[in-house]
Amino acid sequence: MGKFSNTWSLMGESYQVLKQDKELLLFPLISGICCLLVVASFAIPIIAADSWQPPNREATVGDQVGYYSILFLFYFCMYFVITFFNVAIIACATIRLQGGNPTVADGIKAAMSRFHLIFGWALISATVGVILRMIEDRSKWVGRLVAALLGTAWTVVSFLVVPVMVVENKSPIAALKESTKLLRQTWGEQIISNFSFGMVFFLLAIPAFLLAGFGIFMLVSGSAIIAGICFAVSILYAIILSLIQSTLSCIFQASLFFYARDNQLPAGAAFSRNSMNDAFGPKGD
Repeated sequence: MGKFSNTWSLMGESYQVLKQDKELLLFPLISGICCLLVVASFAIPIIAADSWQPPNREATVGDQVGYYSILFLFYFCMYFVITFFNVAIIACATIRLQGGNPTVADGIKAAMSRFHLIFGWALISATVGVILRMIEDRSKWVGRLVAALLGTAWTVVSFLVVPVMVVENKSPIAALKESTKLLRQTWGEQIISNFSFGMVFFLLAIPAFLLAGFGIFMLVSGSAIIAGICFAVSILYAIILSLIQSTLSCIFQASLFFYARDNQLPAGAAFSRNSMNDAFGPKGD
C-alpha cells in the first residue's frame, strides 16, 4: 500500500507537468506506431518460417546463433525507437522543468542531435536483453528467476541513463556510470524501487478489461453492434492510458535526475521532497 500511495503521488506530480504540455502525448503515440511496424516486420517472416520458438538444447550452434542474432536485431530496433522518443519527451520535460515552454519540434531536434547516443544505448540495451533471454531460456524456473532478478537490477541502475544523455550529452557507458553514481549517492547502496507506474496503470486499466468482457458477452448474445462499441471504447481507453503512462514515466525520470544531481526540486514542477526521497528504498548505512 505504501508503494501504491507513493506511486500515486509521483504520478499526480508528474501529471501537473503534462497538463502544461499535452502535446507530449504525441511522442509515445508515434513510438507505439513505429514499434508495431517493427514487430510486424519481424513477426511476419518469422511466423511464416515457423522459427519463432527458442532453440532447444539439441539445436545446432548455427540454429542458436541465427535465432539469437535475429532476436538481437529485434531488440535493437525496439530499443532504438523507444529510446528515441523517450529522449524527445525528456528533452521537452527538461525545458519545462527549467522554466521554459517546449514544443514538439524541440523534442525531435534534441533526439536527432543525440542520434549516435541513442544508437549506442540501443546496442547496449539489446545486448543485455539477449543475455537475459538466453539465461531465461536455459531453465524454466531457475533461469526465469535469475533473469528477473538481473533484469530488475538493470532497470534500477539504468533508470537515469536517458536523462543523463539528454542533459549532459554523455556517452551511453558514461551515462550508465553516472546513473548508478547518482542513485547510490542519493539513496545508498541498497537501491530498491519504491514506485510502480505499471502497477497503478494496470489497476486503472481494469475498466477496459471489464468492458471488453462485457463486449464478448454481448457478442455471444448476438448484439454485434453493442459488442463492437464496447471493444472500440475499451481499446481507445487502454491506448490513452498507455500514452499517459509512458509520458508520465519520462517526466518523472527527468525530475528525479535533477533532484539526484542537484539535491533540489525542479523549479518548474510541483514535486515534493518527501515523494522524491521515497522514490527508492531507504538509504543504506
